[in-house]
Amino acid sequence: MATLQTCLGTLPLIAILRGITPEEAVPVAEILHDSGFRIIEVPLNSPRPFDSILAIAKRFSVDTLIGAGTVLQVADVGRVRDAGGQLIVMPHSDLTIIREAKRLGMICTPGIATPTEGFAALAAGADGLKLFPAEMLGVSVLKALRTVFPKETAFIPVGGIATDNMAGYWQAGASGFGIGSSLFRPGATLQQVCESAVAFSHAIKSLRGAA
Repeated sequence: MATLQTCLGTLPLIAILRGITPEEAVPVAEILHDSGFRIIEVPLNSPRPFDSILAIAKRFSVDTLIGAGTVLQVADVGRVRDAGGQLIVMPHSDLTIIREAKRLGMICTPGIATPTEGFAALAAGADGLKLFPAEMLGVSVLKALRTVFPKETAFIPVGGIATDNMAGYWQAGASGFGIGSSLFRPGATLQQVCESAVAFSHAIKSLRGAA
């Protein structure tokens, strides 16, 4: 099974496919996979999200971490697993959802904005912390969190991330990034998704090379 650490090691980017349909899921996932992406998230407020997760998981689950975002209900954790998903992501830090994901052997990266939320999430078993919304919190918050959290904590800024603003977060200690509408939005063509995926892949590789 793919792990968060190995997938971030391959390419520290998470594709957030909010609004994708099951019919688009595999063609878009193929483009992302070819561009190096190894973590794909289908938010549950997308059309028929479990069908999309199932389709992507059937095609790519061997080396790719696939799961759901915007998970707000504990009952949906099991539904994601039954569809072949291995990852649970949420905009907040619901300890009940974290514990259920871990009980089912899944990877969980809850959203946090404060040290209190972050430490509680780790104590509940979180595998990484989604810094959300990143555009509101900014680089200074990540720098401050890095001074007090365990060195191995995976911080993943999400929200407003673009190719031209990743550098500050990376230098502050980001472990990866969640990419949403800058990568995929409903109505985007496969060519547009490909161009965005390649641009993000090149941008993060440049940052890693400069580190």
